[in-house]
Amino acid sequence: MIDMKKKETRSEFEKRRQRALSINKKLKEIFPDSKIILNYSSSWELLVAVILSAQCTDKIVNKVTEKLFKKYPKFDDYLGVPLNEFAQDIKSAGFYNNKAKNILATAHLIQEKFNGKVPASMNELLTLPGVARKTANVVLGNAFNIVEGIAVDTHVKRLSQKFKLSDEIDPNKIEKDLMSILPKEDWMKFTYRLIEYGRTYSTARDKDKNTDPISILIK
Repeated sequence: MIDMKKKETRSEFEKRRQRALSINKKLKEIFPDSKIILNYSSSWELLVAVILSAQCTDKIVNKVTEKLFKKYPKFDDYLGVPLNEFAQDIKSAGFYNNKAKNILATAHLIQEKFNGKVPASMNELLTLPGVARKTANVVLGNAFNIVEGIAVDTHVKRLSQKFKLSDEIDPNKIEKDLMSILPKEDWMKFTYRLIEYGRTYSTARDKDKNTDPISILIK
């Protein structure tokens, strides 16, 4: 009985892996040049933008940071700004009080613990307020060209479930599933291709529709 269960598990895993490879191939064909669309000019600005992007569209974040990065052009500028003022600066990004606390607390922690430089390791990034694995993966991949995992945002979570790449709900568990079935060299691009696919072909509004190119592919 135990052996049979193991065989079934291996069989299901192999089917899921093959499905993932087919989807990955199709995504490469449709979106060969997908990349992050957040605007930034330093690892610190990227970290700020990604923290702001939680439950907010990248388009709105870019509007907020266009003004924000002009007002605070240097990392040190974030160390002296009053919390209330900064919260108003990022108000359009939503949940601005909490995001403001996290960003300013992160700035002070980076100054005190990392000599004013955004750390370039997963473990160190995860010690920063408001930073979970998704944010850390985005910063590592784009600012330092370090790939340790797959950033699971709302698009990646939704489409991973829709395309049966993971049965999990927790982003960290979804990430683990995706890492086990996709080639590491595609981990970072997979995130942005799936995000662009979600925006273009399979929005949250269309989550029950199966007429998009990938749904047709894997039927």
